[in-house]
Amino acid sequence: MRGAAPLGVALPLCSTVCPLAPFFAHSLLRPFMTSRLIRFNKPYGVLSQFTAEGKWQGLKDYIALPGVYVAGRLDADSEGLLLLTNDGPLQARIADPRFKMEKTYWVQVEGIPGEAALAALRSGVVLNDGPTLPARARLMQPAPDVWDRIPPIRERKAIPTTWIELIIREGRNRQVRRMTAAVGHPTLRLVRAAIGPHTLEGLAPGTWEG
Repeated sequence: MRGAAPLGVALPLCSTVCPLAPFFAHSLLRPFMTSRLIRFNKPYGVLSQFTAEGKWQGLKDYIALPGVYVAGRLDADSEGLLLLTNDGPLQARIADPRFKMEKTYWVQVEGIPGEAALAALRSGVVLNDGPTLPARARLMQPAPDVWDRIPPIRERKAIPTTWIELIIREGRNRQVRRMTAAVGHPTLRLVRAAIGPHTLEGLAPGTWEG
């Protein structure tokens, strides 16, 4: 047959040096794989990885599922929605800032932000790694009905606290905390309430669904 390799000669295989190898592998497996998306209400003190480190717990203490991976991280000292999936392209769409999936945070801050502080958050604030993209920000009145944090936050009796809702499309390191600090209202507690259309609805802390 024209173009066929001579008998006894092995054809070279596309290995890890082939940039399309992961794509081909995923394309072959995808028809036989059921895409799965896990919603997890991550408690304070839990890392966005399965392995524990130091004083922080790992996801394996709560989720015993093989083959799922975190789609978008959440700091150990933050709480709320964490998504996991076994679907590589879906993981990329959720985690990669280029896809601009909105992330909604409920943030308890020190003091009472005025309109100037909220306007600065909306238009973008300048951080040490550059200005942030415009965001949506509003006071939450009444405060959200969230669970008690363990351990509780440290409050100063002479200074009130306020909850704000902040919706961003970026994912820089500790971005929300740095944004509120930049407008004069340090973050005391941070809860991620939604990622795109996926929310915390129906999930108690430490529980998952999917």
